[in-house]
Amino acid sequence: MTPGAAGLLTGPGTSLTWNIGSDISQVLAFHFMVNAVRAGTIIAVAAGVIGWFMILRRQSFAGHTLAVVAFPGASGAILLGLPAAAGYFGFCIAAALLIAAAPRSQADTGFSAESAVIGTVQAFALACGFLFVSLYKGFLDGITGLLFGSFLGITDSQVLTLLAAAAAALSVLAVTGRPLFFASTDPDVAAARGVPVRALSVVFLVLLGVAAAEVSQITGALLVFALLVMPAAAAQQLTARPALSLPLTVIIALAVTWLGLGVSYFSVYPVGFFVTTFGFAAYVLAVAARQAADRLGRRPRPAKIAVSA
Repeated sequence: MTPGAAGLLTGPGTSLTWNIGSDISQVLAFHFMVNAVRAGTIIAVAAGVIGWFMILRRQSFAGHTLAVVAFPGASGAILLGLPAAAGYFGFCIAAALLIAAAPRSQADTGFSAESAVIGTVQAFALACGFLFVSLYKGFLDGITGLLFGSFLGITDSQVLTLLAAAAAALSVLAVTGRPLFFASTDPDVAAARGVPVRALSVVFLVLLGVAAAEVSQITGALLVFALLVMPAAAAQQLTARPALSLPLTVIIALAVTWLGLGVSYFSVYPVGFFVTTFGFAAYVLAVAARQAADRLGRRPRPAKIAVSA
């Protein structure tokens, strides 16, 4: 596996202690870790917000497929001598547009053409990824980083690219968020009120592709769900109120990312493993807290969400 910083850096100060301030100072002593924290913060905010809508819209399968597409995107770009980021964004956005072109379902049979397209794209993308890796001789050591992530080698230009992409995606979401929320909770009524449900679906899938491309550069292609799903799922276990669960999702995503980066710095294991582990722990704790509150009868019944155009 791709080692953490402790596996590459040797010295008397590189060790985890009980002094949190000292540990943070160690982590931020190197510029590559500062860039990792910057990139992780940007990604956590974008993934938290977009992941919250993904859970609300029940499009986790599409999100998982776009995450898988990041693998052949990066490996294909490297094979062609291009920056990996170009492959991440190019393939993920192209796959999002392909999924968006599929009809949602057929009412008479209940068959979902979208699910069939998503599954087909996922299988083909994964096969292409391994083909690109095979064609690029000597690339074996890079597979783990592409699949499971690494914070090593994040440059200033990559941080700026992530910031620009996240800012653009969140700006679009800020403009379309209200009608998108309406279309996600009650698409039939939203369509009757004149909301462009289909167009919003396409826009959101593109935003989801951008988020998957961003998150893949930290967690790796196979562990994108750590930030797209777990924080939002944990927050929605704790509260049904959108005004609370959305910011709570971002807070959980930031905590999971920062903890994952910090612990990975002192470990020989990839950052994606720790981000996923902390995200899973947050979800389990949220479920346990909800169940405990239910048993004690202290959890208030969620208020109905008033939706308007």
